[in-house]
Amino acid sequence: MCGRFVRKEDREALESRFGFDGPQGVLLGPEYNIAPSQDCPVVALEGDRRVLRLMRWGLVPAWADDVKIGYRMINARAETVAEKNTFKGPLRKSRCLVPASGFYEWKKEGKGTKTPYFFGLRGGAPFAFAGLWTLWHAGREDELRSFSIITTSANEIMAPVHDRMPVILREEDEARWLDPELQKPEDILALLKPYPSDGMERWEVSPYVNSYKNRGEECIRPVSPIP
Repeated sequence: MCGRFVRKEDREALESRFGFDGPQGVLLGPEYNIAPSQDCPVVALEGDRRVLRLMRWGLVPAWADDVKIGYRMINARAETVAEKNTFKGPLRKSRCLVPASGFYEWKKEGKGTKTPYFFGLRGGAPFAFAGLWTLWHAGREDELRSFSIITTSANEIMAPVHDRMPVILREEDEARWLDPELQKPEDILALLKPYPSDGMERWEVSPYVNSYKNRGEECIRPVSPIP
Protein backbone atom coordinates (compact mmCIF):
# COMPACT_ATOMS: atom_id res chain seq x y z
CA MET A 1 0.00 0.00 0.00
CA CYS A 2 0.95 3.66 0.08
CA GLY A 3 -0.12 5.49 3.22
CA ARG A 4 2.32 8.44 3.45
CA PHE A 5 4.33 10.32 0.87
CA VAL A 6 6.59 13.33 0.34
CA ARG A 7 6.51 16.31 -2.00
CA LYS A 8 9.56 18.56 -1.66
CA GLU A 9 8.98 20.80 -4.69
CA ASP A 10 7.23 24.17 -4.64
CA ARG A 11 4.65 25.27 -7.20
CA GLU A 12 7.21 26.75 -9.60
CA ALA A 13 9.22 23.52 -9.73
CA LEU A 14 6.09 21.40 -10.18
CA GLU A 15 4.81 23.65 -12.94
CA SER A 16 8.13 23.33 -14.76
CA ARG A 17 8.16 19.54 -14.37
CA PHE A 18 4.51 18.76 -15.18
CA GLY A 19 3.52 21.66 -17.45
CA PHE A 20 0.16 22.50 -15.93
CA ASP A 21 -2.09 25.56 -15.74
CA GLY A 22 -4.18 26.26 -12.69
CA PRO A 23 -5.29 28.71 -10.06
CA GLN A 24 -2.43 31.09 -9.37
CA GLY A 25 -3.59 31.52 -5.79
CA VAL A 26 -2.62 27.97 -4.88
CA LEU A 27 0.55 28.26 -2.80
CA LEU A 28 2.57 25.10 -2.37
CA GLY A 29 5.54 24.40 -0.14
CA PRO A 30 7.44 21.26 0.80
CA GLU A 31 5.40 18.53 2.53
CA TYR A 32 7.45 15.77 4.17
CA ASN A 33 4.70 13.63 5.70
CA ILE A 34 1.53 13.74 3.60
CA ALA A 35 -1.23 11.61 5.09
CA PRO A 36 -4.70 10.46 3.97
CA SER A 37 -7.47 13.10 4.03
CA GLN A 38 -5.00 15.92 3.29
CA ASP A 39 -5.55 18.17 0.29
CA CYS A 40 -2.79 17.60 -2.26
CA PRO A 41 -1.89 19.09 -5.65
CA VAL A 42 -3.01 16.77 -8.43
CA VAL A 43 -2.54 17.19 -12.19
CA ALA A 44 -5.46 16.24 -14.44
CA LEU A 45 -6.51 16.92 -18.01
CA GLU A 46 -9.29 19.38 -18.72
CA GLY A 47 -9.97 19.69 -22.42
CA ASP A 48 -6.56 19.72 -24.04
CA ARG A 49 -4.61 21.23 -21.15
CA ARG A 50 -3.13 20.02 -17.91
CA VAL A 51 -4.50 21.72 -14.83
CA LEU A 52 -3.51 21.74 -11.18
CA ARG A 53 -6.22 21.07 -8.62
CA LEU A 54 -6.10 20.54 -4.88
CA MET A 55 -7.83 17.24 -4.09
CA ARG A 56 -8.39 15.26 -0.93
CA TRP A 57 -6.41 12.03 -0.62
CA GLY A 58 -8.96 9.24 -0.25
CA LEU A 59 -11.33 8.79 -3.16
CA VAL A 60 -15.00 9.50 -2.38
CA PRO A 61 -17.15 7.81 -5.05
CA ALA A 62 -19.95 9.85 -6.63
CA TRP A 63 -22.51 7.44 -5.14
CA ALA A 64 -21.21 7.71 -1.55
CA ASP A 65 -23.43 9.04 1.22
CA ASP A 66 -20.57 9.99 3.53
CA VAL A 67 -17.18 11.51 2.82
CA LYS A 68 -15.63 9.23 5.45
CA ILE A 69 -15.61 6.38 2.92
CA GLY A 70 -12.51 8.07 1.50
CA TYR A 71 -10.41 6.78 4.40
CA ARG A 72 -10.81 3.28 2.91
CA MET A 73 -10.08 4.43 -0.64
CA ILE A 74 -6.59 5.89 -0.44
CA ASN A 75 -5.24 3.11 -2.69
CA ALA A 76 -6.55 1.04 -5.61
CA ARG A 77 -4.91 -2.27 -6.53
CA ALA A 78 -3.66 -2.47 -10.13
CA GLU A 79 -4.72 -6.12 -10.30
CA THR A 80 -8.41 -5.35 -9.66
CA VAL A 81 -8.81 -1.64 -10.50
CA ALA A 82 -10.53 -2.39 -13.83
CA GLU A 83 -13.08 -4.66 -12.13
CA LYS A 84 -14.09 -2.79 -8.96
CA ASN A 85 -17.20 -0.63 -9.40
CA THR A 86 -15.60 2.16 -7.36
CA PHE A 87 -12.58 2.46 -9.62
CA LYS A 88 -13.41 1.19 -13.11
CA GLY A 89 -15.24 4.40 -14.10
CA PRO A 90 -12.45 6.75 -13.02
CA LEU A 91 -9.92 4.39 -14.64
CA ARG A 92 -11.52 5.14 -18.01
CA LYS A 93 -12.57 8.74 -17.52
CA SER A 94 -10.59 10.54 -14.81
CA ARG A 95 -6.98 9.50 -14.44
CA CYS A 96 -4.51 11.91 -12.87
CA LEU A 97 -0.89 12.47 -11.89
CA VAL A 98 -0.05 12.79 -8.20
CA PRO A 99 3.26 14.70 -7.93
CA ALA A 100 5.66 13.30 -5.33
CA SER A 101 9.31 13.16 -4.31
CA GLY A 102 9.15 9.91 -2.37
CA PHE A 103 7.08 7.77 -0.04
CA TYR A 104 7.34 5.79 3.19
CA GLU A 105 6.78 2.18 4.08
CA TRP A 106 7.19 0.31 7.35
CA LYS A 107 8.99 -3.03 7.69
CA LYS A 108 7.71 -5.47 10.30
CA GLU A 109 10.73 -6.45 12.42
CA GLY A 110 8.99 -8.45 15.13
CA LYS A 111 5.93 -8.45 17.31
CA GLY A 112 4.67 -4.88 17.44
CA THR A 113 7.85 -3.43 15.90
CA LYS A 114 7.98 -1.62 12.56
CA THR A 115 10.90 0.26 11.02
CA PRO A 116 10.13 3.15 8.63
CA TYR A 117 11.92 3.53 5.30
CA PHE A 118 11.94 6.30 2.71
CA PHE A 119 11.82 5.44 -1.01
CA GLY A 120 12.50 7.76 -3.94
CA LEU A 121 14.11 8.02 -7.35
CA ARG A 122 17.89 8.06 -7.58
CA GLY A 123 19.05 11.66 -7.57
CA GLY A 124 15.89 12.87 -5.84
CA ALA A 125 13.96 13.90 -8.95
CA PRO A 126 10.19 14.45 -8.61
CA PHE A 127 7.83 11.93 -10.20
CA ALA A 128 4.14 11.10 -10.50
CA PHE A 129 2.08 8.37 -8.95
CA ALA A 130 -0.66 6.94 -11.16
CA GLY A 131 -3.87 8.30 -9.68
CA LEU A 132 -7.64 8.26 -10.15
CA TRP A 133 -9.91 11.11 -9.15
CA THR A 134 -13.61 11.78 -8.85
CA LEU A 135 -16.10 14.55 -8.09
CA TRP A 136 -18.56 14.26 -5.21
CA HIS A 137 -21.55 16.41 -4.24
CA ALA A 138 -23.93 14.52 -1.92
CA GLY A 139 -25.96 17.60 -1.03
CA ARG A 140 -22.98 19.87 -0.45
CA GLU A 141 -23.03 23.36 -1.88
CA ASP A 142 -19.42 22.97 -2.94
CA GLU A 143 -17.83 20.12 -4.88
CA LEU A 144 -15.28 17.74 -3.41
CA ARG A 145 -12.52 16.44 -5.62
CA SER A 146 -10.68 13.42 -4.24
CA PHE A 147 -8.15 10.88 -5.47
CA SER A 148 -6.66 7.44 -4.94
CA ILE A 149 -3.14 6.19 -5.67
CA ILE A 150 -2.81 2.92 -7.57
CA THR A 151 -0.52 0.25 -6.12
CA THR A 152 1.16 -2.78 -7.62
CA SER A 153 3.46 -5.62 -6.58
CA ALA A 154 6.82 -4.72 -5.06
CA ASN A 155 10.01 -4.48 -7.09
CA GLU A 156 13.37 -5.75 -5.81
CA ILE A 157 14.24 -2.68 -3.75
CA MET A 158 10.79 -2.62 -2.16
CA ALA A 159 10.22 -6.32 -1.50
CA PRO A 160 12.44 -6.61 1.63
CA VAL A 161 10.25 -3.97 3.30
CA HIS A 162 6.74 -4.56 1.90
CA ASP A 163 5.04 -6.63 -0.78
CA ARG A 164 3.22 -3.65 -2.35
CA MET A 165 4.31 -0.30 -3.76
CA PRO A 166 2.65 2.69 -5.43
CA VAL A 167 2.72 2.84 -9.21
CA ILE A 168 5.37 5.37 -10.23
CA LEU A 169 4.82 6.31 -13.86
CA ARG A 170 7.78 6.64 -16.17
CA GLU A 171 7.99 10.26 -17.28
CA GLU A 172 7.47 9.23 -20.90
CA ASP A 173 4.22 7.46 -19.92
CA GLU A 174 2.61 10.39 -18.08
CA ALA A 175 1.00 11.95 -21.15
CA ARG A 176 -0.39 8.58 -22.18
CA TRP A 177 -1.82 8.00 -18.70
CA LEU A 178 -3.73 11.28 -18.97
CA ASP A 179 -4.83 10.74 -22.58
CA PRO A 180 -8.65 10.38 -22.70
CA GLU A 181 -8.31 8.39 -25.92
CA LEU A 182 -6.67 5.59 -23.92
CA GLN A 183 -9.76 3.50 -23.17
CA LYS A 184 -8.99 -0.20 -23.55
CA PRO A 185 -8.42 -1.75 -20.10
CA GLU A 186 -5.51 -3.85 -21.35
CA ASP A 187 -3.72 -0.75 -22.66
CA ILE A 188 -4.32 1.19 -19.45
CA LEU A 189 -3.24 -1.69 -17.22
CA ALA A 190 -0.02 -2.09 -19.22
CA LEU A 191 1.19 1.17 -17.63
CA LEU A 192 0.65 -0.08 -14.08
CA LYS A 193 3.95 -1.88 -13.53
CA PRO A 194 6.52 -1.76 -10.72
CA TYR A 195 9.11 0.95 -11.32
CA PRO A 196 12.59 -0.44 -12.15
CA SER A 197 14.60 -0.99 -8.96
CA ASP A 198 17.81 0.35 -10.44
CA GLY A 199 16.16 3.75 -10.78
CA MET A 200 15.23 3.95 -7.08
CA GLU A 201 16.89 4.25 -3.69
CA ARG A 202 15.81 3.71 -0.09
CA TRP A 203 17.04 4.41 3.40
CA GLU A 204 15.88 3.91 6.94
CA VAL A 205 14.38 6.93 8.67
CA SER A 206 13.52 7.79 12.26
CA PRO A 207 10.25 6.79 13.99
CA TYR A 208 9.71 10.55 14.06
CA VAL A 209 7.79 10.02 10.79
CA ASN A 210 5.31 7.68 12.46
CA SER A 211 3.16 10.60 13.60
CA TYR A 212 1.46 12.44 10.77
CA LYS A 213 1.72 15.57 12.93
CA ASN A 214 5.50 15.62 12.32
CA ARG A 215 5.92 17.22 8.93
CA GLY A 216 9.42 18.69 8.84
CA GLU A 217 12.45 17.72 6.78
CA GLU A 218 13.61 15.51 9.65
CA CYS A 219 11.08 12.95 8.40
CA ILE A 220 13.32 11.96 5.48
CA ARG A 221 16.66 12.22 7.28
CA PRO A 222 18.59 8.89 7.21
CA VAL A 223 19.23 7.32 10.60
CA SER A 224 22.71 6.36 9.39
CA PRO A 225 24.88 7.47 6.45
CA ILE A 226 23.65 6.22 3.06
CA PRO A 227 26.21 3.81 1.58
